[in-house]
Amino acid sequence: MAIVIRTRWNLLMILLLGVGLAWIWVNRAPAGTSNAGSLSPAPAVGHPAPDFTLTTARGERFVMSAQRGKPVVLNFWATWCPPCRAEVAELEEAHRQYAGQIVIVGVDQAEPAADVRAFAAQYGLTYPMPLDSQAEVSRKYAVRSLPTTFFIDRDGVVRRIAHGPVNRATLAQLLRTIFP
Repeated sequence: MAIVIRTRWNLLMILLLGVGLAWIWVNRAPAGTSNAGSLSPAPAVGHPAPDFTLTTARGERFVMSAQRGKPVVLNFWATWCPPCRAEVAELEEAHRQYAGQIVIVGVDQAEPAADVRAFAAQYGLTYPMPLDSQAEVSRKYAVRSLPTTFFIDRDGVVRRIAHGPVNRATLAQLLRTIFP
């Protein structure tokens, strides 16, 4: 009697497992499709990066949507932030190493252009530094702490978000999520 009950339970479990797997198979997304195009822009992994236009510390216009076609490392920072200072050399090195292939951008949060230019000169930074003078873009990207870095693929989709400073090893690992 116990063997019959155990056999029935085992068969029921196998049946439920089969039904569950069939449900997953039928409802999966077709290979090669992405739902990123149908999602609204949001500062979240798997969503398109929100667009913005800012003026850089050098007075140039920076438009996020104009970067489509290239992976983007979007770093939110400030000159007064010690962890931000710790990572700028790594970002500059990546900017030089991947020039023309990956766009490295440092969005400065609510500081005067003269302060940002002086900081960039002191540290030898050459990547674009748009000025988020009213912290509107930081709010749009839901930046709660500095530094915060978004890794955005060539289609404009956020693939990873790093909270806190990135070192050489972490940066190399995260770059692989957006660049071969």
